[in-house]
Amino acid sequence: MSMIKEVSSDWERSYKSITFIVTKDCQLACKYCYLVGKNAKERMSWDVAKKTIDYILNNHSFFNEEAVVWDFIGGEPFLEIDLIDKICDYIKTEMFRLCHPWFDNYRFNFSTNGINYNSEKIQSFIKKNITHLSIGITIDGTKRKHDLNRIWKTEDMERGVVPNQSEEKGSYDDVVKNIPLWLEQFPGAGTKVTISSADIPYIKESVLHLYSLGIHEVNINCVFEDVWKEGDDELFENQLMDLADAIIDSGYYQDYACSFFTEHMGKPMDCQMDNQNWCGAGRMLAVDAEGNFYPCTRFAQYSLRSKKAWIIGNVRDGIDKNKLRPFLTLDRCTQSTQECIDCEVASGCAWCQGENYDAADTPTIYQRSTAICKMHKARVRANNYYWNKLYRKLEKEGEREAFENNKPKSNAPKC
Repeated sequence: MSMIKEVSSDWERSYKSITFIVTKDCQLACKYCYLVGKNAKERMSWDVAKKTIDYILNNHSFFNEEAVVWDFIGGEPFLEIDLIDKICDYIKTEMFRLCHPWFDNYRFNFSTNGINYNSEKIQSFIKKNITHLSIGITIDGTKRKHDLNRIWKTEDMERGVVPNQSEEKGSYDDVVKNIPLWLEQFPGAGTKVTISSADIPYIKESVLHLYSLGIHEVNINCVFEDVWKEGDDELFENQLMDLADAIIDSGYYQDYACSFFTEHMGKPMDCQMDNQNWCGAGRMLAVDAEGNFYPCTRFAQYSLRSKKAWIIGNVRDGIDKNKLRPFLTLDRCTQSTQECIDCEVASGCAWCQGENYDAADTPTIYQRSTAICKMHKARVRANNYYWNKLYRKLEKEGEREAFENNKPKSNAPKC
Protein backbone atom coordinates (compact mmCIF):
# COMPACT_ATOMS: atom_id res chain seq x y z
CA MET A 1 0.00 0.00 0.00
CA SER A 2 1.68 3.19 -1.16
CA MET A 3 1.82 6.42 0.79
CA ILE A 4 0.00 9.35 -0.80
CA LYS A 5 2.29 11.51 -2.90
CA GLU A 6 -0.08 13.66 -4.91
CA VAL A 7 -2.66 15.74 -3.12
CA SER A 8 -5.37 17.87 -4.70
CA SER A 9 -5.64 21.54 -3.78
CA ASP A 10 -8.99 20.82 -2.14
CA TRP A 11 -7.16 18.65 0.39
CA GLU A 12 -4.77 21.38 1.49
CA ARG A 13 -5.97 23.51 4.36
CA SER A 14 -4.32 25.81 6.87
CA TYR A 15 -4.30 23.11 9.54
CA LYS A 16 -4.61 19.35 9.81
CA SER A 17 -7.04 17.74 12.23
CA ILE A 18 -5.89 14.41 13.66
CA THR A 19 -8.24 12.57 15.99
CA PHE A 20 -7.33 9.85 18.48
CA ILE A 21 -10.33 7.70 19.48
CA VAL A 22 -8.70 6.81 22.79
CA THR A 23 -11.67 4.92 24.23
CA LYS A 24 -15.21 3.89 23.43
CA ASP A 25 -16.14 3.94 27.10
CA CYS A 26 -18.08 6.73 28.78
CA GLN A 27 -19.75 7.36 32.13
CA LEU A 28 -22.88 8.56 30.32
CA ALA A 29 -25.38 7.03 27.92
CA CYS A 30 -26.60 10.12 26.06
CA LYS A 31 -29.76 9.35 24.13
CA TYR A 32 -28.81 11.35 21.04
CA CYS A 33 -25.27 9.96 20.82
CA TYR A 34 -24.45 8.72 17.32
CA LEU A 35 -21.95 6.22 18.74
CA VAL A 36 -23.74 2.94 18.25
CA GLY A 37 -21.04 1.04 20.16
CA LYS A 38 -20.67 3.59 22.94
CA ASN A 39 -20.89 0.96 25.69
CA ALA A 40 -17.77 -0.84 24.52
CA LYS A 41 -14.72 -0.87 26.81
CA GLU A 42 -12.15 -0.82 24.01
CA ARG A 43 -9.23 1.53 24.63
CA MET A 44 -6.19 2.60 22.63
CA SER A 45 -2.80 1.16 23.54
CA TRP A 46 0.39 3.18 23.79
CA ASP A 47 1.88 1.15 20.94
CA VAL A 48 -0.89 2.17 18.52
CA ALA A 49 -0.70 5.81 19.62
CA LYS A 50 3.09 5.95 19.19
CA LYS A 51 3.00 4.32 15.75
CA THR A 52 0.34 6.81 14.67
CA ILE A 53 2.41 9.78 15.80
CA ASP A 54 5.56 8.41 14.17
CA TYR A 55 3.76 7.80 10.88
CA ILE A 56 2.31 11.30 10.79
CA LEU A 57 5.40 13.24 11.87
CA ASN A 58 7.67 11.30 9.50
CA ASN A 59 5.46 11.92 6.46
CA HIS A 60 5.53 15.69 6.26
CA SER A 61 5.37 15.59 2.45
CA PHE A 62 1.79 14.42 2.81
CA PHE A 63 0.82 15.99 6.14
CA ASN A 64 2.03 19.37 4.91
CA GLU A 65 -0.46 21.77 6.47
CA GLU A 66 0.95 24.77 8.31
CA ALA A 67 -0.51 23.73 11.67
CA VAL A 68 -2.12 20.77 13.40
CA VAL A 69 -4.92 20.12 15.87
CA TRP A 70 -4.45 16.91 17.85
CA ASP A 71 -7.99 16.00 18.83
CA PHE A 72 -8.91 13.47 21.53
CA ILE A 73 -12.36 11.92 21.73
CA GLY A 74 -14.17 8.87 23.04
CA GLY A 75 -16.42 7.90 24.56
CA GLU A 76 -15.13 10.20 27.23
CA PRO A 77 -11.46 10.95 26.45
CA PHE A 78 -10.46 11.99 29.97
CA LEU A 79 -11.12 8.44 31.17
CA GLU A 80 -7.73 7.80 29.53
CA ILE A 81 -5.88 10.79 30.98
CA ASP A 82 -2.70 8.78 31.69
CA LEU A 83 -2.47 7.66 28.06
CA ILE A 84 -3.33 11.13 26.78
CA ASP A 85 -0.65 12.73 28.94
CA LYS A 86 1.93 10.30 27.57
CA ILE A 87 0.77 10.90 23.98
CA CYS A 88 0.98 14.67 24.29
CA ASP A 89 4.43 14.57 25.90
CA TYR A 90 5.68 12.33 23.09
CA ILE A 91 4.19 14.57 20.40
CA LYS A 92 5.93 17.63 21.83
CA THR A 93 9.24 15.81 22.25
CA GLU A 94 9.19 14.37 18.72
CA MET A 95 8.18 17.64 17.06
CA PHE A 96 11.11 19.31 18.81
CA ARG A 97 13.55 16.52 17.96
CA LEU A 98 12.55 16.53 14.30
CA CYS A 99 12.53 20.34 14.07
CA HIS A 100 9.04 19.81 12.73
CA PRO A 101 7.18 22.85 11.33
CA TRP A 102 4.29 22.05 13.64
CA PHE A 103 6.38 22.52 16.78
CA ASP A 104 5.13 26.08 17.28
CA ASN A 105 1.84 25.56 15.46
CA TYR A 106 -0.15 22.92 17.29
CA ARG A 107 -3.09 22.59 19.63
CA PHE A 108 -4.48 19.78 21.75
CA ASN A 109 -8.27 19.75 21.60
CA PHE A 110 -10.80 17.96 23.80
CA SER A 111 -14.55 17.62 23.93
CA THR A 112 -15.52 16.31 27.34
CA ASN A 113 -18.63 15.66 29.40
CA GLY A 114 -16.92 17.62 32.19
CA ILE A 115 -17.61 15.13 34.96
CA ASN A 116 -13.98 14.50 35.93
CA TYR A 117 -12.75 17.96 34.96
CA ASN A 118 -11.62 18.96 38.45
CA SER A 119 -9.67 15.75 39.11
CA GLU A 120 -6.02 16.10 40.11
CA LYS A 121 -4.63 14.33 37.04
CA ILE A 122 -6.70 16.33 34.57
CA GLN A 123 -5.87 19.62 36.27
CA SER A 124 -2.17 18.75 36.23
CA PHE A 125 -2.41 18.00 32.50
CA ILE A 126 -4.19 21.30 31.87
CA LYS A 127 -1.60 23.35 33.73
CA LYS A 128 1.21 21.66 31.81
CA ASN A 129 -0.34 22.28 28.38
CA ILE A 130 -2.49 25.38 28.93
CA THR A 131 -0.82 27.50 26.21
CA HIS A 132 -1.62 24.93 23.50
CA LEU A 133 -4.92 23.60 24.78
CA SER A 134 -8.62 23.89 23.97
CA ILE A 135 -11.28 22.13 26.02
CA GLY A 136 -15.00 22.19 25.42
CA ILE A 137 -17.41 20.96 28.08
CA THR A 138 -20.79 19.80 26.82
CA ILE A 139 -23.70 21.15 28.82
CA ASP A 140 -27.05 21.18 27.07
CA GLY A 141 -28.72 24.03 28.94
CA THR A 142 -31.02 23.96 31.94
CA LYS A 143 -31.03 21.02 34.30
CA ARG A 144 -34.33 19.88 32.80
CA LYS A 145 -32.98 19.98 29.24
CA HIS A 146 -29.55 18.52 30.05
CA ASP A 147 -30.91 15.64 32.13
CA LEU A 148 -33.42 14.76 29.43
CA ASN A 149 -30.65 13.18 27.34
CA ARG A 150 -27.33 13.18 29.18
CA ILE A 151 -27.93 10.44 31.72
CA TRP A 152 -25.58 8.24 33.73
CA LYS A 153 -24.86 4.81 32.31
CA THR A 154 -25.74 1.87 34.55
CA GLU A 155 -24.62 -1.73 34.65
CA ASP A 156 -28.05 -2.72 33.36
CA MET A 157 -27.55 -0.50 30.33
CA GLU A 158 -24.25 -2.20 29.60
CA ARG A 159 -26.18 -5.47 29.53
CA GLY A 160 -28.65 -3.96 27.07
CA VAL A 161 -31.46 -3.28 29.55
CA VAL A 162 -33.27 0.00 28.82
CA PRO A 163 -34.25 1.76 32.08
CA ASN A 164 -37.59 3.37 32.78
CA GLN A 165 -37.48 7.16 32.60
CA SER A 166 -38.11 7.33 36.35
CA GLU A 167 -34.92 5.32 36.92
CA GLU A 168 -32.70 7.60 34.84
CA LYS A 169 -30.16 9.79 36.62
CA GLY A 170 -29.16 13.00 34.91
CA SER A 171 -25.63 14.41 34.94
CA TYR A 172 -26.31 18.17 35.11
CA ASP A 173 -25.30 18.63 38.75
CA ASP A 174 -22.07 16.70 38.20
CA VAL A 175 -21.11 18.91 35.25
CA VAL A 176 -22.28 22.39 36.24
CA LYS A 177 -20.14 22.42 39.39
CA ASN A 178 -17.05 22.40 37.16
CA ILE A 179 -18.14 25.23 34.84
CA PRO A 180 -16.64 28.09 36.94
CA LEU A 181 -13.20 26.42 37.00
CA TRP A 182 -13.39 25.71 33.27
CA LEU A 183 -14.31 29.31 32.42
CA GLU A 184 -11.57 30.61 34.71
CA GLN A 185 -9.02 28.54 32.78
CA PHE A 186 -10.58 29.09 29.33
CA PRO A 187 -12.43 32.44 29.50
CA GLY A 188 -13.41 32.45 25.84
CA ALA A 189 -14.61 28.87 25.73
CA GLY A 190 -17.93 28.02 24.18
CA THR A 191 -20.16 25.01 24.58
CA LYS A 192 -21.95 22.79 22.12
CA VAL A 193 -25.65 22.01 22.52
CA THR A 194 -27.22 19.13 20.63
CA ILE A 195 -30.87 19.34 19.63
CA SER A 196 -33.16 16.47 18.75
CA SER A 197 -36.95 16.31 18.54
CA ALA A 198 -37.60 16.04 22.28
CA ASP A 199 -35.35 19.04 23.03
CA ILE A 200 -37.13 21.65 20.94
CA PRO A 201 -39.35 23.08 23.73
CA TYR A 202 -36.26 23.88 25.82
CA ILE A 203 -34.12 25.77 23.29
CA LYS A 204 -34.82 29.32 24.45
CA GLU A 205 -34.51 28.67 28.17
CA SER A 206 -31.40 26.55 27.66
CA VAL A 207 -29.46 29.16 25.67
CA LEU A 208 -30.34 31.89 28.16
CA HIS A 209 -29.34 29.61 31.03
CA LEU A 210 -25.94 28.99 29.47
CA TYR A 211 -25.46 32.74 29.11
CA SER A 212 -26.28 33.09 32.81
CA LEU A 213 -23.52 30.60 33.66
CA GLY A 214 -21.01 32.91 31.97
CA ILE A 215 -20.72 31.02 28.68
CA HIS A 216 -20.61 33.66 25.94
CA GLU A 217 -20.67 31.41 22.88
CA VAL A 218 -23.27 28.70 22.35
CA ASN A 219 -22.86 26.49 19.29
CA ILE A 220 -26.01 24.50 18.64
CA ASN A 221 -26.10 21.39 16.53
CA CYS A 222 -29.25 19.70 15.25
CA VAL A 223 -28.75 15.97 14.95
CA PHE A 224 -28.47 14.94 11.31
CA GLU A 225 -30.25 11.62 11.80
CA ASP A 226 -33.86 11.23 10.68
CA VAL A 227 -35.48 11.78 14.08
CA TRP A 228 -37.71 14.75 13.29
CA LYS A 229 -41.49 14.49 13.73
CA GLU A 230 -44.39 16.19 11.99
CA GLY A 231 -44.71 19.73 13.29
CA ASP A 232 -41.17 19.90 14.73
CA ASP A 233 -40.22 22.59 12.24
CA GLU A 234 -43.01 24.91 13.41
CA LEU A 235 -42.12 24.39 17.07
CA PHE A 236 -38.45 24.94 16.22
CA GLU A 237 -39.18 28.20 14.42
CA ASN A 238 -41.30 29.48 17.30
CA GLN A 239 -38.61 28.64 19.84
CA LEU A 240 -35.96 30.43 17.78
CA MET A 241 -38.14 33.50 17.35
CA ASP A 242 -38.77 33.60 21.10
CA LEU A 243 -35.03 33.25 21.64
CA ALA A 244 -34.39 36.05 19.14
CA ASP A 245 -36.75 38.34 21.07
CA ALA A 246 -35.01 37.54 24.35
CA ILE A 247 -31.50 38.08 22.97
CA ILE A 248 -32.39 41.39 21.34
CA ASP A 249 -34.70 42.80 24.01
CA SER A 250 -32.25 41.97 26.82
CA GLY A 251 -29.17 43.18 24.94
CA TYR A 252 -27.40 39.82 24.88
CA TYR A 253 -26.46 40.39 21.23
CA GLN A 254 -23.77 42.83 22.35
CA ASP A 255 -21.58 40.30 24.17
CA TYR A 256 -22.97 36.84 23.47
CA ALA A 257 -23.19 34.64 20.40
CA CYS A 258 -25.50 31.83 19.34
CA SER A 259 -24.72 29.91 16.17
CA PHE A 260 -28.39 29.61 15.25
CA PHE A 261 -28.32 33.25 14.15
CA THR A 262 -25.87 34.12 11.40
CA GLU A 263 -26.22 36.67 8.62
CA HIS A 264 -24.69 34.66 5.82
CA MET A 265 -27.21 31.91 5.29
CA GLY A 266 -30.49 31.27 3.53
CA LYS A 267 -29.35 32.11 0.00
CA PRO A 268 -29.55 29.93 -3.14
CA MET A 269 -26.82 27.36 -3.73
CA ASP A 270 -23.98 28.59 -5.94
CA CYS A 271 -22.33 25.63 -7.67
CA GLN A 272 -19.73 27.90 -9.26
CA MET A 273 -18.49 30.28 -6.56
CA ASP A 274 -19.41 28.44 -3.36
CA ASN A 275 -19.20 24.72 -4.07
CA GLN A 276 -16.85 23.44 -1.38
CA ASN A 277 -17.92 20.45 0.67
CA TRP A 278 -19.62 21.42 3.94
CA CYS A 279 -18.07 18.55 5.88
CA GLY A 280 -14.34 18.10 6.49
CA ALA A 281 -14.33 14.30 6.17
CA GLY A 282 -11.29 13.24 4.17
CA ARG A 283 -9.35 16.37 5.06
CA MET A 284 -9.01 15.11 8.61
CA LEU A 285 -7.66 11.82 9.92
CA ALA A 286 -8.99 9.64 12.73
CA VAL A 287 -7.36 6.59 14.29
CA ASP A 288 -9.02 4.00 16.51
CA ALA A 289 -7.72 1.60 19.16
CA GLU A 290 -6.81 -1.01 16.55
CA GLY A 291 -4.72 1.46 14.57
CA ASN A 292 -7.16 1.81 11.68
CA PHE A 293 -7.37 5.15 9.87
CA TYR A 294 -10.67 6.81 8.92
CA PRO A 295 -11.57 9.97 7.00
CA CYS A 296 -13.52 11.02 10.11
CA THR A 297 -14.58 9.37 13.36
CA ARG A 298 -18.10 9.07 11.98
CA PHE A 299 -16.86 6.38 9.56
CA ALA A 300 -15.64 4.06 12.33
CA GLN A 301 -17.79 0.99 12.91
CA TYR A 302 -18.94 2.08 16.36
CA SER A 303 -20.46 5.21 14.80
CA LEU A 304 -22.44 3.46 12.06
CA ARG A 305 -25.89 1.91 12.27
CA SER A 306 -26.14 0.03 8.99
CA LYS A 307 -22.96 0.39 6.94
CA LYS A 308 -19.50 -1.13 7.20
CA ALA A 309 -16.63 1.00 8.47
CA TRP A 310 -14.80 3.02 5.81
CA ILE A 311 -11.16 2.30 6.62
CA ILE A 312 -8.59 4.24 4.57
CA GLY A 313 -5.46 2.62 6.00
CA ASN A 314 -3.69 1.73 9.22
CA VAL A 315 -0.57 2.42 11.26
CA ARG A 316 1.33 -0.45 9.62
CA ASP A 317 0.68 0.28 5.94
CA GLY A 318 -0.17 3.97 5.87
CA ILE A 319 -3.03 5.58 3.97
CA ASP A 320 -4.51 3.93 0.88
CA LYS A 321 -5.07 6.76 -1.61
CA ASN A 322 -7.66 4.76 -3.55
CA LYS A 323 -9.88 4.57 -0.47
CA LEU A 324 -9.32 8.24 0.30
CA ARG A 325 -9.78 9.56 -3.25
CA PRO A 326 -13.62 9.74 -3.22
CA PHE A 327 -13.48 12.25 -0.36
CA LEU A 328 -11.10 14.52 -2.25
CA THR A 329 -13.59 14.94 -5.09
CA LEU A 330 -16.61 15.74 -2.93
CA ASP A 331 -18.23 19.11 -3.36
CA ARG A 332 -21.56 20.66 -2.47
CA CYS A 333 -23.45 20.10 -5.70
CA THR A 334 -22.35 16.63 -6.80
CA GLN A 335 -23.85 15.05 -3.68
CA SER A 336 -26.96 17.24 -3.42
CA THR A 337 -30.38 16.36 -4.77
CA GLN A 338 -31.89 18.54 -7.48
CA GLU A 339 -34.31 19.82 -4.86
CA CYS A 340 -31.35 20.99 -2.76
CA ILE A 341 -29.65 22.61 -5.75
CA ASP A 342 -32.85 24.48 -6.66
CA CYS A 343 -33.64 25.46 -3.06
CA GLU A 344 -33.89 29.23 -2.60
CA VAL A 345 -32.51 29.08 0.97
CA ALA A 346 -29.88 26.34 0.50
CA SER A 347 -26.83 28.10 1.94
CA GLY A 348 -26.10 27.20 5.54
CA CYS A 349 -27.92 23.87 5.29
CA ALA A 350 -25.43 21.45 6.78
CA TRP A 351 -24.74 17.76 6.54
CA CYS A 352 -22.53 15.11 8.06
CA GLN A 353 -20.66 13.00 5.51
CA GLY A 354 -20.79 9.99 7.79
CA GLU A 355 -24.56 10.27 8.21
CA ASN A 356 -24.92 10.65 4.43
CA TYR A 357 -23.03 7.38 4.04
CA ASP A 358 -24.95 5.63 6.81
CA ALA A 359 -28.38 6.73 5.56
CA ALA A 360 -27.79 6.11 1.84
CA ASP A 361 -29.51 3.19 0.15
CA THR A 362 -26.16 2.12 -1.34
CA PRO A 363 -22.61 2.27 0.15
CA THR A 364 -21.85 5.74 -1.22
CA ILE A 365 -20.81 9.12 0.13
CA TYR A 366 -22.35 10.93 -2.84
CA GLN A 367 -25.96 10.71 -1.63
CA ARG A 368 -26.81 13.60 0.67
CA SER A 369 -29.25 12.99 3.51
CA THR A 370 -32.07 15.54 3.62
CA ALA A 371 -33.44 14.67 7.06
CA ILE A 372 -32.98 18.24 8.38
CA CYS A 373 -34.50 19.99 5.34
CA LYS A 374 -37.61 21.29 7.12
CA MET A 375 -35.60 22.23 10.19
CA HIS A 376 -33.16 24.27 8.11
CA LYS A 377 -35.97 26.17 6.40
CA ALA A 378 -37.55 26.91 9.77
CA ARG A 379 -34.22 28.20 11.02
CA VAL A 380 -33.83 30.45 7.99
CA ARG A 381 -37.21 32.05 8.67
CA ALA A 382 -36.32 32.63 12.33
CA ASN A 383 -32.87 33.89 11.36
CA ASN A 384 -34.40 36.46 9.01
CA TYR A 385 -36.69 37.57 11.83
CA TYR A 386 -33.71 37.96 14.18
CA TRP A 387 -31.61 40.13 11.88
CA ASN A 388 -34.53 42.25 10.68
CA LYS A 389 -35.57 43.01 14.25
CA LEU A 390 -32.01 43.63 15.44
CA TYR A 391 -31.11 46.01 12.62
CA ARG A 392 -34.35 47.96 12.99
CA LYS A 393 -33.53 48.41 16.68
CA LEU A 394 -29.92 49.43 16.00
CA GLU A 395 -30.85 51.89 13.26
CA LYS A 396 -33.53 53.44 15.42
CA GLU A 397 -30.99 53.92 18.22
CA GLY A 398 -28.18 55.00 15.86
CA GLU A 399 -25.97 52.09 16.94
CA ARG A 400 -25.73 49.95 13.81
CA GLU A 401 -22.24 51.07 12.79
CA ALA A 402 -20.86 50.47 16.28
CA PHE A 403 -22.43 47.02 16.33
CA GLU A 404 -20.99 46.13 12.92
CA ASN A 405 -17.51 47.04 14.15
CA ASN A 406 -17.77 45.00 17.36
CA LYS A 407 -20.21 42.17 16.70
CA PRO A 408 -19.38 38.90 18.48
CA LYS A 409 -18.14 36.08 16.28
CA SER A 410 -19.78 32.66 16.17
CA ASN A 411 -18.70 29.38 14.63
CA ALA A 412 -20.26 28.26 11.36
CA PRO A 413 -23.89 27.18 11.62
CA LYS A 414 -24.56 23.50 12.05
CA CYS A 415 -28.25 23.20 11.25
